[in-house]
Amino acid sequence: MTDSHIVSSFDRDLADLNRLVARLGGLAEQQFAAAIDALENRDVSSIDDIIAGDSALDRLEQELNDRAIEVIATRAPMARDLRSILSAVKIASVLERVGDYAKNIAKRSRVIIQEETNRSDTISLARIADIVQGMLRQVLDAYATGNAEQAMDVWARDQEVDALYSSLHGDVLAVIAKGAEQASVSSHFLFIAKNIERIGDHTTAVAEQVYFQVHGSMPTDERPKADLASGPSVTT
Repeated sequence: MTDSHIVSSFDRDLADLNRLVARLGGLAEQQFAAAIDALENRDVSSIDDIIAGDSALDRLEQELNDRAIEVIATRAPMARDLRSILSAVKIASVLERVGDYAKNIAKRSRVIIQEETNRSDTISLARIADIVQGMLRQVLDAYATGNAEQAMDVWARDQEVDALYSSLHGDVLAVIAKGAEQASVSSHFLFIAKNIERIGDHTTAVAEQVYFQVHGSMPTDERPKADLASGPSVTT
């Protein structure tokens, strides 16, 4: 086998991994968007499909992990090639977690829809969710194009998400303080808000992997945080 054949085969292996990451990313985006739509529209009809859809992400992550192991075992990649494979594996794990958060948002949305007696105009997750959805879309584009600068823009935007989460956290606590009738429903909003904030954190993890893949090192600056709330990070 000639060197050109080896290079060509390895390029195809990397392309396979990239396609799997793209499929995972697309599914994670869909799950997240569907969960937010179900909550904002108070539409319980799609929630079972969202919850069931999480298994597809699990299968894709496992498929990617198996493929990565095969490529490492057969090609013995080094330097940037090895970084590309390791980054794909780590990003796949992150995207699977995004799917988990989307599933948890859907589960809690069902409870809100069933138990809510008076929809509160005070609590709206639409803005923070829209920003995080944009971050997820942008960081997946950065991965597909190998654009470290674009990835680091996402990395920096997480501070905006943290600030919005802190403000929302205070709004929800104020609603809870008004009376026991809304306390249970509002507590689910609090968990959902935290899930969305955590998805934002996960997009920055993808951004760091894109930077690592391009430059061979992690970002040297500490990621800026503006989360002043002490909200729960439970995802179940």
